[in-house]
Amino acid sequence: MTKELMDKADIALASARLLLDAQDSDGATNRAYYAMYDAATAALQWVGPATPENRTKSHSGLIGGFGLNLVQTGRLSAELGRSLNRIHELRLTADYLAEPNVGSRPSSAGRAAFQS
Repeated sequence: MTKELMDKADIALASARLLLDAQDSDGATNRAYYAMYDAATAALQWVGPATPENRTKSHSGLIGGFGLNLVQTGRLSAELGRSLNRIHELRLTADYLAEPNVGSRPSSAGRAAFQS
């Protein structure tokens, strides 16, 4: 399942790059977030079977489990944890802001999500 999630993350990232090239920063942000979401889910599965500490039933649960099981244990850097939090915030803004953000470029934090 981990490989399938990483494949899904790769596809979402490729979609994000296409949307960014098409000047759709909101769509690109959404796809970049889901690329990170799927990769974070795969990373938690890599840690081991689902337990109350790493089970993800919500986006905030995934982010919390990622921090608790991967960042705080030193398996992954704190920067990755901060990036996951930041792209989640950007996705919420992109998806729920009343006015579309078509044609504008993402901030440097948003662009960092598209780098591999």
